[in-house]
Formats: sequence, structure tokens, C-alpha cells
Amino acid sequence: MDIAWYRDLVICVWGLVFTVVVILFAVLACLLYVRVRAILNSVRATSANVHEISTAVKDEIVGPLASIGAIIKGISGGIDMFSRFFRKQEGEKNE
Repeated sequence: MDIAWYRDLVICVWGLVFTVVVILFAVLACLLYVRVRAILNSVRATSANVHEISTAVKDEIVGPLASIGAIIKGISGGIDMFSRFFRKQEGEKNE
């Protein structure tokens, strides 16, 4: 047995080891893909639920509260305007 036989043996062994490692990485990549895909689907579903809830809250709570706030702001502005009007008239009478 000469050195060429050992060289060929090492090449064959490394080829088999490399093939096994590539197959192992491929299996791990597939398992990881399946697990990540399941997690991503769960995140997508959760995101859709959060979007629906926030839309419902905006439509059912924030919209009416903004309208009520605008009405209250308008009423308080009107009351403030009338109170200034009457204060000016009272001040003019006292002079």
C-alpha cells in the first residue's frame, strides 16, 4: 500500500462525512422551517386579532368619545364667550 491508496481512502471518508453533514443540515433546516412557519402563522393570526380589536375600539369607543369631546368643547367655548360678553357689559356699567 502506497501513499496514493491512503489519499484515496481519506478522500472517500471525507466525502462520506461531508455527505452525512449536508444531509443532517438539510433535515435540521426542514425542521426549523416547519417550526418557524408555525410560529409565523400564529403571529399572523394574533396580529389579525389585534388589528380587529383595535379597529373595533377605534370605531366603537374613540369615535364617539371624540364626538362627545368636541360637543363639550363647543359648549364650554360658548359658555366662555357668553360669560365674557356679560363681564364686559358689567364692567362698562360700573365705570
